[in-house]
Amino acid sequence: MRLADARALCPALKTAPSDPAGDRAFLETLALWAQRWGPWSALDPPDGLLVDVSAVAHLFGGEERLLADAQAAFARRGLTARLAIAPTAGAAWALAHFGPERAILENPPRDGEGDRAQHGGGGSPHARRPTEGPLMEALANLPVAALRLDDDVLTVLRRLGLKRIGQLTTIGRDALHRRFRSRSPEANPLVRLDQLLGRLAEPLLPVVAAPDPLVQRRLMEPIRHRELLDRVLADLAADMARELENKALGARRLELGLWRVDGEVIVRRLEFAAATRAPAHICRLFADKLDAIDAGFGIELLRLRASWAEPLALAQGDIEAGVETQGTTLAECIDRLSVRLGEKAVRRPVAYASHIPERAQRWQAPLAPEPASQGELAFHQRPLKLLDRPETIAVLYATPDGFPQRFRWRGQVHEVARVEGPERIAPEWWREKSTARLRDYYRIEDGEGRRYWIYRQGLDGDGRGGPPEWFLQGLCA
Repeated sequence: MRLADARALCPALKTAPSDPAGDRAFLETLALWAQRWGPWSALDPPDGLLVDVSAVAHLFGGEERLLADAQAAFARRGLTARLAIAPTAGAAWALAHFGPERAILENPPRDGEGDRAQHGGGGSPHARRPTEGPLMEALANLPVAALRLDDDVLTVLRRLGLKRIGQLTTIGRDALHRRFRSRSPEANPLVRLDQLLGRLAEPLLPVVAAPDPLVQRRLMEPIRHRELLDRVLADLAADMARELENKALGARRLELGLWRVDGEVIVRRLEFAAATRAPAHICRLFADKLDAIDAGFGIELLRLRASWAEPLALAQGDIEAGVETQGTTLAECIDRLSVRLGEKAVRRPVAYASHIPERAQRWQAPLAPEPASQGELAFHQRPLKLLDRPETIAVLYATPDGFPQRFRWRGQVHEVARVEGPERIAPEWWREKSTARLRDYYRIEDGEGRRYWIYRQGLDGDGRGGPPEWFLQGLCA
């Protein structure tokens, strides 16, 4: 249904913008993480994973314990998972979606050992053909939707009275072939049935982790002095710049590891405001983090790794300019401030589509892209400074439903000389309670020329609480 209709039925409904690209990236990350249960994994969009667990279950104490371990690991990360182990990827998918929460499909091997797979697990690309009889018996009562068919094909099958997988075997293959022969594999029940039973190979594309750019220096003699450490760091930064340039990447986070002779490892991290591969900039930022390092009996190995990298296109400098002007870019300035003040100390405000003053802006990373606007809102002029929280003021005298003539704030009494307003701001009805009160804002100037932004919350007799309250929220220029 439409979002407005859903919120009318459930005001506490939580919503979030759809992000298919982000969901895909998260699924890829999850597939790499899931390789702890098997040597390779593959995606099963939009919300599934296939993991090869052939000859792996005994390492976990059996298949039941393997599934229990996987389900507990997903739960610790706030994810709900349905798991199944079966001889083929299609059978594992069917059980995971239409079987019990944790299912294991036994398949007696024909000779020797048999291959198995997990959905939330999947099937090996070189799996041995399973025994079809027991496999078909175990899956016969599942709905035809377990064959991973398109919606229009499922509608046709239901109209033909074919609602279970086992019912497909009661019709000759020739009849099904004539009706669906021009269909793609996702819309051909015969192809999907053969993949389910292992008669037809199903190609799967494993997810392969891209190694992080890494450079290191193993020293012939341990070093203890800062001058030598800076020299090695400069060499590492130059090597990292070449490594990133070869991959058209820029580092957003660098980790410097220093191995001491006594076995202790010292790690220092840097996070950049924008992707970079400038060796001088990297060395300048790391210089502040190496001052307090205790080299002990010496450092024998240094390793620099880019744990977070983003695409950074190759750029050629101005050939006609003889010497490039030396200066500090905004990103480099932000990086230097972040190193000195802290990673979360440098932020910038961005406008947010809300007519409530304290919600009209949000803070984010300095160079992060601004969020998509929810519509341009036209405001009256706002004061230059808003208080973190509106402060209560004591109005000594006010005209009925009007502005105050005198008020007390922070222990001082102010006589009102000039007034501009009111500007009425209604509450956000879609997120506030029904008892929320509207606000009337006034710009006022006291007898000494100081200007304030105050508001009255509520009206007399509005039925939403007691008498109106007055607050001071901003200071005007």
